Amino acid sequence: MLSNSDCSPTRRKKRERKKENGRRVESTRTLENPPVFPATISRGHSYIYSDALSEGLQFNFFHRRTLIAAMNENFEDQNKLPELKLDAKQTQGFLSFFRTLPQEPRAIRFFDRRDYYTAHDENATFIAKTYYRTTTALRQLGTGSAAISCVSVSRNMFETIARDLLLERTDHTLELYEGSGSNWKLIKSGTPGNIGSFEDILFANSEMQDSPVVVALLPNFRENGCTIGLGFVDLTKRVLGLAEFLDDSHFTNVESALVALGCKECLLPIESGKSNEYRALYDALTKCSVMLTERKKSEFKIRDLVQDLSRLVKGSLEPVRDLVSGFEFAPGALGALLSYAELLADESNYGNYTLQRYSLDSYMRLDSAAMRALNVLESKTDANKNFSLFGLMNRTCTAGMGKRLLHMWLKQPLLDVKEINSRLDVVQAFVEDTVLRQDLRQHLKRIADIERLARNLEKRRAGLQHIVKLYQSSIRLPYIKSALEKYDGEFSSMFKDRYLGPLELWTDDDHLNKFIGLVEASVDLDQLDNGEYMISSSYDPMLAKLKEQQESLEKQIHNLHCLTANDLDLPIDKALKLDKGTQFGHVFRITKKEEPKIRKKLSTQFIVLETRKDGVKFTNTKLKKLGDQYQQILEEYKCCQKELVNRVVQTAASFSEVFESLAGLLSEIDVLLGFADLASSCPTPYTRPDITLSDEGDIVLEGSRHPCVEAQDWVNFIPNDCKLIRGKSWFQIITGPNMGGKSTFIRQVGVNILMAQVGSFVPCDKASISVRDCIFARVGAGDCQLRGVSTFMQEMLETASILKGATDKSLIIIDELGRGTSTYDGFGLAWAICEHIVEVIRAPTLFATHFHELTALALENASEDLQKQIVGVANYHVSAHIDSSTRKLTMLYKVEPGACDQSFGIHVAEFANFPESVVALAREKAAELEDFSPSAICINDAAKEVGFKRKRVFELDEMSKGTSRARQFLEAFVDLPLEKMDKMQALQEVKKLKDDLEKDAENCRWLQQFF
Repeated sequence: MLSNSDCSPTRRKKRERKKENGRRVESTRTLENPPVFPATISRGHSYIYSDALSEGLQFNFFHRRTLIAAMNENFEDQNKLPELKLDAKQTQGFLSFFRTLPQEPRAIRFFDRRDYYTAHDENATFIAKTYYRTTTALRQLGTGSAAISCVSVSRNMFETIARDLLLERTDHTLELYEGSGSNWKLIKSGTPGNIGSFEDILFANSEMQDSPVVVALLPNFRENGCTIGLGFVDLTKRVLGLAEFLDDSHFTNVESALVALGCKECLLPIESGKSNEYRALYDALTKCSVMLTERKKSEFKIRDLVQDLSRLVKGSLEPVRDLVSGFEFAPGALGALLSYAELLADESNYGNYTLQRYSLDSYMRLDSAAMRALNVLESKTDANKNFSLFGLMNRTCTAGMGKRLLHMWLKQPLLDVKEINSRLDVVQAFVEDTVLRQDLRQHLKRIADIERLARNLEKRRAGLQHIVKLYQSSIRLPYIKSALEKYDGEFSSMFKDRYLGPLELWTDDDHLNKFIGLVEASVDLDQLDNGEYMISSSYDPMLAKLKEQQESLEKQIHNLHCLTANDLDLPIDKALKLDKGTQFGHVFRITKKEEPKIRKKLSTQFIVLETRKDGVKFTNTKLKKLGDQYQQILEEYKCCQKELVNRVVQTAASFSEVFESLAGLLSEIDVLLGFADLASSCPTPYTRPDITLSDEGDIVLEGSRHPCVEAQDWVNFIPNDCKLIRGKSWFQIITGPNMGGKSTFIRQVGVNILMAQVGSFVPCDKASISVRDCIFARVGAGDCQLRGVSTFMQEMLETASILKGATDKSLIIIDELGRGTSTYDGFGLAWAICEHIVEVIRAPTLFATHFHELTALALENASEDLQKQIVGVANYHVSAHIDSSTRKLTMLYKVEPGACDQSFGIHVAEFANFPESVVALAREKAAELEDFSPSAICINDAAKEVGFKRKRVFELDEMSKGTSRARQFLEAFVDLPLEKMDKMQALQEVKKLKDDLEKDAENCRWLQQFF
């Protein structure tokens, strides 16, 4: 039983407020530590911080704080959302419709409620948990067992969710419905590969950085491998493509093709799910973050394909028939795409697509592992834009199209030396001519996204606003042309052929000048300052007549306003106002304060329409008649405007082909200008690389740097040389301490080569690069629990792809191979893989490892095996210094010739503030187990006699000096030109080397054990 005090309204309100505060605190606690936050820095970026652990932790804190802020903002938005208010009839009608929708686990369905959106049932739970991070956002719709959960979403939040589902994630599709009661219809649907219907929402406040591609694959398994038929469609650029190639059991070629094309969605025959042969193919799609969509096998058909393509593709039928007839399986894949994308259902597609053959040999191949290892594209976990190569190199000025071209170039580095040098010529011209570079950047900043605008023109989705943007871009072209004409440097003739010639053609009186004339004649450009896009009244006689009538009525209404003000003895505009609204049209309005003064006249001469706090609205027969006439003329004027706009858009669409070509040229200039700006604006300028054919020359990077790492504010980067010389150091084994810079060094070589083949200057003092057809990277550690793949298994799968896919024209980067299993198994695998790369593949390789015994490969290379001598195996190490008195480790971050015999792992543990007792025990155990003698691997008999558990009896500093001197002896021996010496000369030289070593051993106990 409650007391009176408990029942009092004041007490009850306080109690309810206290409960509400408690709920808020509980919700905040839930939000402070959501399970989605990473506990450590993502593996993909950890190498950047390998030289500065504390900064990495600061990044993790920054990322966490940013996510918390965004999430709290979402939670606040959720609290402000309007409730879904439906009466019983509306609720029942909606529920009955909702139950008729087919079950589609991947589909996220939204329902447009005019001011906001709703999602229901499992979709509502997903949105509440994923985007609001709390289930308190959920509401119930209906009663009893028929009730379903519901969540309301504001328009801004809907845009955020749509961007995440279609641009970031690859596990859901999006559907949008309109209607009321039980009458709803699907008005928009989108997938990660087909975002066309949602473009106006996705890019309303942001630029389109990438154009997604849908791929269809038709595999044909045979005893000697698998033949892949591939078709693709780029719905943004209106490109169709065909390819056919053999692939291995890991589908390395498929993976490279998906990466190069920027594939977001892949179609496969639905029967494929029943076959074990497809499991590796599914794994390849997962690694590339591609959505899998299964379609009926009957859709992968060739019948009528040529006829369908003839309607879509520009030009005559013969080239289409010839191209299709050259493939066996690819046409079936392309047929499935035409059906899935419903291209034939939209007549605006007819005659606007191009068909091309895609070849894997056209560009450098990059798989998903290489893209991650080299940080080529942006990631949501990037602390700043310079974390990725795209973010660093993206200095484009145009609205979107430059970014998309850069995105494509980074996924498709060139193999053609001539084309690479052509791009480098343009970049060099821009670097050397600062005035030209600055002028062009100023003009390009005013260029709109011509590519997307032209596409809207073709699809008849453009309005006057789009026409005006194309006009404003077109009138900038003479300035761009003029700036290019002023260049008179080394590459002026190339500029004329590559840029000035096409610009001259497109800006003549038959092309864009005609378009400019059309816009200036038809559009009222004076109204643009007011934000109004209208057809000029002088463009059409009927429109001019309606405009005159409209202005005449406006003048009559104004005169009536003045006359009424005089009659009522009220100041015009101050006391007697003239309003125009949708409900009553033109009306007079006075404040309630003025109403008593004219109440008598108001009741006899006027009609009172509405009395509210802001005043009294009234009219008379004259004003109502004039207002009705004005509204009628206004409607006619709008109809005429709409008809003329359609006519202007239709005429402007005939210029779309010119605009597409122009977009390609301007975006190329934009990207190459960005390369030049990056090369010249860095504290240490970039240099132009010398490019040679893949079977000629070496890879020499002098003073090379990692572009992303050196761009971080807290880094003072130490440059290093990398010399991959055929026959000498084509295969490099790199040893050294943890956090010493091995990972950064090997990756920066890959990044420099990729940048060079894209057409950019590179962060080096001097660079000579032999073109690589592929970059393979096996770095980092990570598992995939959803696919049942452990860290070590993932490592082995990536390495298997390298062994099967690499050629002597590739570049291989391997970091810490074999760590995920036992020491002996891992070492055995690492040794065998090195042997295979050296003897069979013969690709230039950077192999970073803590298995110091692998350095013996270089000794074998020097002594016996001619095959290894042809490739050239060399040892390098990242240097570090240990103070003999304090045992303090100092990283020097320099890569130097020779092997390192220690990893200094215990010293790094000291950096991480391990307890002293743990460090001491680690030193003791390491002393018992570790054998630092490099002869243990080379001299097998000695290893068998001594065994692997020999106690260390020398000081670290003494051992370090001794091994360094022994290494010098071995290298001097290797360099002896024995083939040119007779026996006596050889013995004398060897004796001299031995005597020098024995003399140095007098002060080194470690060396004395060998004499």
